[in-house]
Amino acid sequence: MAIGKGSSSGINLWTQRLIAAFFLGGQTLVHLLQGKTNRRNTIAQMIVVGPDSLGIALLTATFVGMVFTIQVAKEFLYFGAGRVVGGVLALALTRELAPVLTAVVIAGRVGSAFAAEIGTMRVTEQIDALYILKTDPIDYLVLPRVIACCLMLPILTFLSLIVGMLGGLLIANSLFGIAPVVFIDSIQNFLEVWDLWTAMIKSLVFGALVAIIGCSWGMTTRGGAKGVGQSTTTAVVTALLAIFITNFFLSWIMFQSN
Repeated sequence: MAIGKGSSSGINLWTQRLIAAFFLGGQTLVHLLQGKTNRRNTIAQMIVVGPDSLGIALLTATFVGMVFTIQVAKEFLYFGAGRVVGGVLALALTRELAPVLTAVVIAGRVGSAFAAEIGTMRVTEQIDALYILKTDPIDYLVLPRVIACCLMLPILTFLSLIVGMLGGLLIANSLFGIAPVVFIDSIQNFLEVWDLWTAMIKSLVFGALVAIIGCSWGMTTRGGAKGVGQSTTTAVVTALLAIFITNFFLSWIMFQSN
């Protein structure tokens, strides 16, 4: 019975924090439209989200492209369709793998950091000090992080897309004998401008989700160091769930007519 009560209270707390995240997202949008942006903090957060996360994002994309090519090329060659391997990889990376996996990497690396940093500020009463100094935490802490994620995640996704295709090209040529010219021609034949736009749109949405959830979980942290740890963990899990669920609806809207 005690376990059931604990589980129920945990779900209730998670629901309350999720509702708080929706309200924080609305407040952030209002502040953004009002032009209340701390440029110095925004640039600092862009560095954290972009250049500091570039290596792990590109490494992930490289091996994803390689593994996908290994799984697909052999079967396609068996059916005499080796000329379409590049196009299939390009579509998979552009429409799903690059935006989703890059967002997952950012959620694990950056979203957790947002929750931990702001959570620590909450439990040490630094956020209360901001109010005393007549500084709105949304302008100073939340908005720069949201802007940074929304701007940098599409760039990371685009770079990951290119690197993933290069990784697939390397494997296709070295292991399966598919000529680079054939691989690239296949990409050009399959890939459309709209596919690139969908990747950028998804990345923009995922960036907003990661930043808002991380910041919201940090802002609602209670209970000292233990609470900071719990906020960090649940923020990452919630961000991943939000990415996967949102990806389904975005894909359904974008590609249902194809």
